[in-house]
Amino acid sequence: MSTMKFTKDHEWLKVEGDIAVIGITDYAQNALGDLVYVELPKMGRQVKKGEHFAVVESVKTAAEVYTPVTGEVVGVNDNLSGDPELLKKGLDEGWIAKIKMTSSDEMAGLMDQAAYDAFVKTLG
Repeated sequence: MSTMKFTKDHEWLKVEGDIAVIGITDYAQNALGDLVYVELPKMGRQVKKGEHFAVVESVKTAAEVYTPVTGEVVGVNDNLSGDPELLKKGLDEGWIAKIKMTSSDEMAGLMDQAAYDAFVKTLG
């Protein structure tokens, strides 16, 4: 069983056991516009909750992607290097990285879909 969570920085997580699959939300994708490059994290990198671990560049700007959990990068979506627009393809193709979490307690402060949708409405 997987659980979806969201951050105020517009990352999504699909959590399966101790693995968090991370991508950026539709809101972030729409704000960025046409994507031209994704800087992926290195396999085996240790990341701490709140630090940036990837960069998404568009024709408008570059945006850092922050990890919502602490752990080790155990998977990266190399397909994004050749086709950054895959980020817009949803969970199966549009993920950035997989992180083996050191503590699932960090998910307590994250939003579910309903809370995230309500948060986005406040951004106007």
